[in-house]
Amino acid sequence: MKKIFFAFMLMILSINMINAQGPNGKNFGFGINIGDPLGLTGKFWLGRENAITVYVGGSYFGNPRIGADYVWHFNAFNSNIAELYAGPGLHIGFGKGKAYIFEVNKNKFYYRSSGAGFAVRGIFGLNVTPRNTPLEIYVEMGPLIGISPDFGSAFEAAIGFRFYP
Repeated sequence: MKKIFFAFMLMILSINMINAQGPNGKNFGFGINIGDPLGLTGKFWLGRENAITVYVGGSYFGNPRIGADYVWHFNAFNSNIAELYAGPGLHIGFGKGKAYIFEVNKNKFYYRSSGAGFAVRGIFGLNVTPRNTPLEIYVEMGPLIGISPDFGSAFEAAIGFRFYP
């Protein structure tokens, strides 16, 4: 039974990879994210419209910070070069962070300077892929909602690029 399940999942993944929509038909790219979070980024295309983006770097939420977003791309401009994307994400900040957090049981804000934090994020962005290049340029923004150790929120924005080898 496990072999059948594994074979089925491999078939589904290979079909999705055939329809990858990164620059020049590639399904994986890596690059730099400038803003919040500041660091390295990667993108793995799952199909024509869906991708997973990952981040490793630092931000107000914690240093280091890791996260992943599941994004849907939609062609709002009827263009082969520019498209919009949106989706949810999960992020973890370790170590020192500099964030104001709302403490529910005391009904006040306080300054969190250390410890791990967990957050969810909603992201909306513009993706530009110049013709005949292995590059993807993007600008994105959205709210980050800290759910642990206590409730907190922020608005993040970043620009970046990814190279598809």
